[in-house]
Amino acid sequence: QLQLVESGGGLVQAGGSLRLSCAASGSIFSFRLMAWYRQAPGKQRELVASISSGGITNSADSVKGRFTISRDNAKNTVYLQMNSLKPEDTAAYYCRATGWDQDYWGQGTQVTVSS
Repeated sequence: QLQLVESGGGLVQAGGSLRLSCAASGSIFSFRLMAWYRQAPGKQRELVASISSGGITNSADSVKGRFTISRDNAKNTVYLQMNSLKPEDTAAYYCRATGWDQDYWGQGTQVTVSS
């Protein structure tokens, strides 16, 4: 059972930056996809960005050019660098690890962007 612990959330002014971290309790090397999702109050959870085991990244149009996902397999950690934050980025952010027959979620970290 893999545990994922997110950190780095908080309150920031619009235009500011945050870096989220997702620390795994075990190796993430074999997980084919690591991703960040977010869920705002009253809205569905949505994919923010993902990164494959080969380093291929994908991100939602709403965050392209502002957010960057990366993974450090040696540290079993995935990061989400968030720049030029907007009030509409306010949400709980969740980390997800997807293997061939495994799927794990973290508990989330809150990001609040004030205008």
